[in-house]
Amino acid sequence: MTDAQDTAADSSLRTTGGAPPDDVEKAPIPLLEPREGIPPVVTTEEALADVVAAFAAGTGPVAVDAERASGYRYGQRAYLVQLRREGAGTALIDPVACPDLSGLCAAIGDVEWDLHAATQDLPCLREIGMIPSLLFDTELAGRLAGFPRVGLGAMVEGVLGYTLEKGHSAVDWSTRPLPEPWLRYAALDVELLVDLRDALEKELDRQGKLDWAHQEFDAIASAPPAPPRKDPWRRTSGMHKVRRRRQMAVVRELWTTRDQVAQRRDISPGKVLGDTAIVEAALALPPHVHALTGLTGFGHRMGRRQLEQWQAAIDRARALPESELPQPGQQLSGPPPPRAWPDRDPAAAARLSAARAGVSALAEQLGLPQENLITPDTVRRLCWEPPAEVTPEAVAEALTAHGARRWQVEHVTPILVTALAEHP
Repeated sequence: MTDAQDTAADSSLRTTGGAPPDDVEKAPIPLLEPREGIPPVVTTEEALADVVAAFAAGTGPVAVDAERASGYRYGQRAYLVQLRREGAGTALIDPVACPDLSGLCAAIGDVEWDLHAATQDLPCLREIGMIPSLLFDTELAGRLAGFPRVGLGAMVEGVLGYTLEKGHSAVDWSTRPLPEPWLRYAALDVELLVDLRDALEKELDRQGKLDWAHQEFDAIASAPPAPPRKDPWRRTSGMHKVRRRRQMAVVRELWTTRDQVAQRRDISPGKVLGDTAIVEAALALPPHVHALTGLTGFGHRMGRRQLEQWQAAIDRARALPESELPQPGQQLSGPPPPRAWPDRDPAAAARLSAARAGVSALAEQLGLPQENLITPDTVRRLCWEPPAEVTPEAVAEALTAHGARRWQVEHVTPILVTALAEHP
């Protein structure tokens, strides 16, 4: 960018309100328009080829964001991808019309990607061929730097002095054509992402945490896709009310049927049948459709065919032999809930209490959330099953095996050694 272009860009930003000077207290000013206007949505291979060429010729990191239709559609696929790079401007790509963006990913190469809450967007980006080798997560950077609010709008306001309109974050992004206000919102989400990244990098460096952040970002970029969740029906809201195995079988059958319907219709499972209705049916075990209609979530607005579909699922669960019923309270992995520790293993409960206190104090001292210093699950696992010999080397090895990064191991190991050794 030339000096004249740079000045023009700064001027464009100031027309919507610039960041206040350091010596003047000013209220944040809304960022109303992208500096080059709202770009057209890319829906053809020809237009995509132009974007690929432009971003390949650009300079510096690439700001990346994706919009999903959570709560409206089945799954977590991307329905809009936004990118911005110096020299290339902003691009809005429709991944429904252009489902393979691997060529764009290759053109960007090993350039750093700047995302906000990267773990939310990376799965849907991976589905369309967008996989970064290097990234900077501005939300995670904000957490490590100790910011109390780390949403994109709060970070842009607190760090850069702008406010972003966030009214379209939960809309149905599968809508076609996308309304202009939504596209403006989407373009603005990547407008200042690189600026935010640069400011946070300086702040992390000032606090001596920049290396910690790079270790975290590398771990995110190199993490494999999450494996399918085992027995996902067990996460049905209200499942704690279901005690009997036969009732659990009803939840499983209704959940599975709902998921199949939702996938076939490409609609959010919650819009097919609510969790509350599933649990109500499991508790009541209705013997026929007439009894089912009296339950919450199965009212008169539901058609006869739908009601028969749900009753058939319930009947299948009622007919299962005892040997095929799910086990209650099945522990998927890891230690039991901490509330059970005092009775089952008082020493483990004491270890956990001491470890939590130490981690909390250190996190406060370092100015970051406890869960970013070390995950609570890792602490629980080590306190429930400590190494046979509690030494700094053994604890460090166990932490590393659970996925802790080097900086976390260095800080947390002394605390855990003390907690484990005091309560053998």
